[in-house]
Amino acid sequence: MINQKELSIIIVNYNGARYLEACLDSIKECCEGIDYETIIVDNNSSDDSLEILKRKYAEEVCLIESNENLGFAGGNNLAVSKSKGRYILLLNNDTILLDELEPLIKLIGDNEIGAIGIKMLGKQREYRKSVGRFPSAFNLIKLSRLYYSSYPFNSGDFDKDSYTVDWIEGSFLLTRKQLWDKVGGLDDTFFMYGEDLDYCKKVSSQLKKCIYYTKCSYIHFGGYNVGRQKLLKKGLVKYLNKHTKGLGKLLARVSLEINFALKNGKKLFTKATS
Repeated sequence: MINQKELSIIIVNYNGARYLEACLDSIKECCEGIDYETIIVDNNSSDDSLEILKRKYAEEVCLIESNENLGFAGGNNLAVSKSKGRYILLLNNDTILLDELEPLIKLIGDNEIGAIGIKMLGKQREYRKSVGRFPSAFNLIKLSRLYYSSYPFNSGDFDKDSYTVDWIEGSFLLTRKQLWDKVGGLDDTFFMYGEDLDYCKKVSSQLKKCIYYTKCSYIHFGGYNVGRQKLLKKGLVKYLNKHTKGLGKLLARVSLEINFALKNGKKLFTKATS
């Protein structure tokens, strides 16, 4: 018989040695009183990740070594398939938890809630946007529109504990294992970018809410950069092909193409005039 845990914390690691100790130590501090496990899939790292994990965290972490880079979605799916938790927390390796997770465990027990995200901060503890609205022709013309900008929490006015949102960034995403299994987890045809949008869309299709909880926070050191532009576009195209159709799909694809054409044109102009 499987010894069920309350929470399975899932981390996909690829060359994240410099972040691992701070991340894992923060988990220990913020999960006091929770019956949890931590599962790490290492995506064939070439740095000191495995040495650190085996030397310092052998008894605290279930380590799965992949001989290939499965991507974010594939790595998470592999780890979840080995998990024993009633609830699943997807957590990036380059994060530090700042608050106890017990309130979230109570909140995710509400059957109407399918996924929870919390306040994301940068390395200087500045607010970073991490939730938003589903892609459409309107917001794909300017990608910043994918993120909510009208809620009070965007300006630091935290007058509510939680808000219903369309999607939650995958760097911290708490969900129920039962729901994860029902919707098929992450779509591993998304290598990186878009799989969190897709998962939240599947959650909403089950008439469950995605919640942004403002009273807990975490630091996230990484994130999108221009070097990953092609991966981002590929993920968004895949999302549109999967979840939109007809005129709405056509207009959204046109908006996306215009967006990236303008980005590339600006890049070429900057290069030519520098």
